Amino acid sequence: MTSFEEAGTEETVTCLHMTFYHPCQEDKMMFRCLNFRKREQVRVDEMPKFGRDSNVCRYNLMDTRVSRIQFALQFYRKLDSSEFCFEIKNMSKKTKLLVDQTELGYLNKIDLPWKCIICFGDYQILAEIEEGESVDYFETSLHLAEVPILQERCPPSLLPIMENGISPSLFPSQGKSPMEIDENE
Repeated sequence: MTSFEEAGTEETVTCLHMTFYHPCQEDKMMFRCLNFRKREQVRVDEMPKFGRDSNVCRYNLMDTRVSRIQFALQFYRKLDSSEFCFEIKNMSKKTKLLVDQTELGYLNKIDLPWKCIICFGDYQILAEIEEGESVDYFETSLHLAEVPILQERCPPSLLPIMENGISPSLFPSQGKSPMEIDENE
């Protein structure tokens, strides 16, 4: 037998990809303590925390508006399943955590969807789970976004569109009173 034949089967590792955005990142550098350069291994019995307390949190956010411990993640396997999941728990007494459209108060927790957006304050984090098989550890891969993950969405205009397809909002009225138009003109 060759060494190739004797080698163990390579095991894939679950990876949590997290892309961070804050509008003041360039000025305040609140992500300066996060390692954006490489994947990081986390043992499955650890519960990584995100916040500003470097003595407690594995992932530090350098911002006084962030709680000492903002949120924590727990890696686990579903009962009677081979599927691995993450659970997210809000650890902040002052700030609610939004996971997609679900609002979490202090100590509330939910399963992290395979792709979701986590928000608190002005922070936006896109979380994506890459499935793996390892039962000993998982990995995190952190990324920095230069543009907002959530785009402000303007509600559709409630103004009527004229038959010619031109919206009246495109032409300011310049102080004129409304004028009635015959539909045959």
